[in-house]
Amino acid sequence: MLLYPNCKINLGLRVRNKRPDGYHNIETIFVPIYGLHDDLDVTVSDSFSFEQRGITVDCSPEDNLICRCYHLFANEFPQIQPVKVLFYKRIPFGAGLGGGSSDAAHMAIALNELFHLGLTKEMLAARVKSLGADCPFFIYNQPCLATGIGDILTPVNLDLSGLRIILIKPEDSVSTREAYGNLQISDTPIASLPTDHLDFSKYINDFEASVFPLHPSIAHIKKRLLNAGALFASMSGSGSTVYGLFKNDTESCTLTELRKLEQEFASMILFNDTLC
Repeated sequence: MLLYPNCKINLGLRVRNKRPDGYHNIETIFVPIYGLHDDLDVTVSDSFSFEQRGITVDCSPEDNLICRCYHLFANEFPQIQPVKVLFYKRIPFGAGLGGGSSDAAHMAIALNELFHLGLTKEMLAARVKSLGADCPFFIYNQPCLATGIGDILTPVNLDLSGLRIILIKPEDSVSTREAYGNLQISDTPIASLPTDHLDFSKYINDFEASVFPLHPSIAHIKKRLLNAGALFASMSGSGSTVYGLFKNDTESCTLTELRKLEQEFASMILFNDTLC
């Protein structure tokens, strides 16, 4: 079974408060980006095996979320047999794109179908939550308002179709620990993110204030995207990927600026295409 675990972007990301369990309550809108994806091929085998190609992930195979997902489900469901996993990694880690979480969620989907577990999306989401707070989102894989620690999901009807998106990943990587470590949480009440209409002025990513001073190259990318005519530009998640949303038109000035952008960040552009 071949699946294509896709990435996501955050449309706004507000950090509400720190919880007693040490996590933070957040509010964000997850938007799936189907065009940038990994490849996950899962087949029944005599013994469990995992082979990875593409981008090197900085963890052992045992710690890879795909393997952890397999063992999580195999321990619960005795009908699950060993599988052979061939995995090609395109979505970088430490990028704020949720690649690892998407891989785990799609592994759960594969196991559910291969071994006829009969689990609903809600049942799958409840199980993969233990692997990562944003894993449940990739079970549903549609625009959602996420609250709690990112695991409470409400579908939204925001439509970004027809817009061009450019995803740029600099050499810098930002760990979640680093992003939260420098975050200043205000006591001032935060307005909720618009979910019934697009209002780019309200989609604020709180992590930009903590990450940009430490990583000027990331701030520079956002500035360049806006200067090139982006309707909106933002860091995704806690970084370090920055995306820009553009009108998908053929105005000469827009095309000229986009070409300049593509030349300047040629080695850093992960994805450049129209959203479906």
